[in-house]
Amino acid sequence: MYDPAVHDRPGFVSCYDPATMALLAAPGTVPDMSPAEVASAVSKSRAAQREWRASGWPQRRLWLRVLSQYIRGHQRDICRVSSRDSGKPAVDAAFGEVLVTLEKIAWLLAEGERWLAPERRSAGSLVFYKGAQVEYHPLGVVGCIVPFNYPFHNILNPVLAAVFSGNGCVVKVSEHASWSSGLYGRILTESLAAVGAPTDLVQIVTGGAETGRALVEGEIDKMVFVGSTGVGRHVMKSCAARLTPVVLELGGKDPFIVLEDAEYDRALSIGLRGAFQSGGQNCTGAERFIVHRSLYARWTEDAAAAVAAMRQGPPLGAGRVDVGALCLPGLAERVQELVDDAVAHGGRVLAGGTLPRRGSLAVGQFYPPTVLCLDGGLRQLAACRAWREETFGPVMICVPFDTDEEAIALANDCPFGLGSSVFSRDASRCRAVGSQMDAGMTALDDFASGYMCQSLPFGGVKLSGFDRFAGVEGLRGMCVPKAVSWDLLPSLMTTALPPPLRYPTSPQGFAFVESLCRLFYGTSVAERVGGVWGMARASMAVSS
Repeated sequence: MYDPAVHDRPGFVSCYDPATMALLAAPGTVPDMSPAEVASAVSKSRAAQREWRASGWPQRRLWLRVLSQYIRGHQRDICRVSSRDSGKPAVDAAFGEVLVTLEKIAWLLAEGERWLAPERRSAGSLVFYKGAQVEYHPLGVVGCIVPFNYPFHNILNPVLAAVFSGNGCVVKVSEHASWSSGLYGRILTESLAAVGAPTDLVQIVTGGAETGRALVEGEIDKMVFVGSTGVGRHVMKSCAARLTPVVLELGGKDPFIVLEDAEYDRALSIGLRGAFQSGGQNCTGAERFIVHRSLYARWTEDAAAAVAAMRQGPPLGAGRVDVGALCLPGLAERVQELVDDAVAHGGRVLAGGTLPRRGSLAVGQFYPPTVLCLDGGLRQLAACRAWREETFGPVMICVPFDTDEEAIALANDCPFGLGSSVFSRDASRCRAVGSQMDAGMTALDDFASGYMCQSLPFGGVKLSGFDRFAGVEGLRGMCVPKAVSWDLLPSLMTTALPPPLRYPTSPQGFAFVESLCRLFYGTSVAERVGGVWGMARASMAVSS
C-alpha cells in the first residue's frame, strides 16, 4: 500500500529546497539543447522504457498516487511557479493546471487498467472456433511538443498517459515557458524514484525550433504536437519522412452559442470565464460569442460592465488579479492588430481594446480584457481578421443571430473546429444544435466540460488538427493495438486446409471457395445446402 509519508522523504522535491531554489533562481536562462543532447535524451528514455514496459499495474498505480499526493500538498508551489513563468493569475493556474491534472490521475487510477487490458472480440462465423482479442502494447518512446499556456499541465498531461501505458516520454517544452520545467521535471524524476521506477523514463528538453526539429526527426515512436496550425504542418511533414505517427492538436476559434431560452446569468458567468481564463490563452477558449438578438444588447452591456470591473496586473503582485499578462512575446501587439482591423471594418469596442501606454501595465506583455461587437452583418464578418484568425488573447467577440440555423451557420463559418458550446434550457434543442457543429468537442449548456470528463478524447477537425489525445482513445493511442487469435478447443477443432486448397493448387480450388462462401453467407437454406454439396464435390474430384 502507498505510504502517505513517501513524498516528504529527504530529497523529494520541494519548491523551497536548496537544489530547486538554485534551479529556479534565474528566469530566462534555460539553455537550448543541441540535437545531440536531444538524441541522448531519447536514448536514455528508451533504455529506461525497456525496463518499465515489464512493470505491473500496482507499480504504475503507486506512481500515480505518489504524484497525486505530492500535487495536492504543493498546490501553491506549483501554481506560483506556473504564474511566474506564464503570467496567469494563481486561481487560473489552480483551475487549469492542478485541478485537471488531479482529475486525469483519478481517472487513470479508476479506469486506466480497464481500457488497456486485452479486449475480447468476436471471431465471426467462418472461424467460429477461434478466440480473438486486441492487446495494447506500449509504443516505446513518445515525443511531445507542448505550448506555453499551461506549463505544468501541458507536461503532465501526455506524460501521465504515456508512462501509465508503459512508455517512455520525451517532452519538448515551449521556449517561452521552459523555466518552470526545471521544477516540474524534478517532480517527475523524484516521483519515479519514489516507486522504484527508472528515473530516465521521462526526459524534458528545452529550446526553440532546432530542439523541436531534433525531437521530431529523432528515433521516437509517436509524436504528439500541441501548438499552432502553421508549425503543425511542418511537424507533420517531418514525421512523414520516418512514417512516425502523429497527433496534431492545433488552433481553435471556438463558438459559444447562447439561445434565447438560455439561463442568462449562468451563461454569462461561464462565458466570461471561457473568454478570459488565463488571458484567453486557451486552445479551447471561447472566442466567438453568438448571442440571440433578443439577448444581444443586454449581453454586450453586462459583459462590458464585468470587464470594466476586472483587475489586471502582475499575477504575483500585491492584491487580487483577474487577468495577468500574456506569455508569448509580441502576442499583445498582434491582438491589438486584430482589434484595430475589426474597428476599421465597423466593429465596436465596448471595453478594453487598447494597449496600455502608461503606468505599470505599459511595461510587460499586458493586453486588457476586451469586448468587441461585430454586428454589421456577414459582409463585415468576412472582412474582419478577428472573426477567422485565432486570437489567443482576452477578447470576447460578440455577434447577434435570429434563428438556430443562422447560429449554426455562423459557428461553422470558420477554418477551425476544436471545441464549441451551446446554451439552452431545452435539452433536446441544445443537442440538436450541438450535433450540427463542425467541431471535435461540444459542451451542451456548458463550456469545455468535456476536458474534465477525462474518459473523453480531446482534439478537433479542419485546421484544428486530427487524431486525439486524452480519454480512452488517447490512452490507447499510446499503444500498438495487436490482434491475437487462438483455437478455443484445439483438441477438437483447428484450422486444416482441405485438399482443394493445398499446394500445388487444384483446378477445383475456386469451386471449393465459391461453395464455401455460399455455405457461410447464403441467405436461404437451399443456397447453403448447395454450398455443402459443392464443397463435397470439389473435394471428391481432387481425391479421385
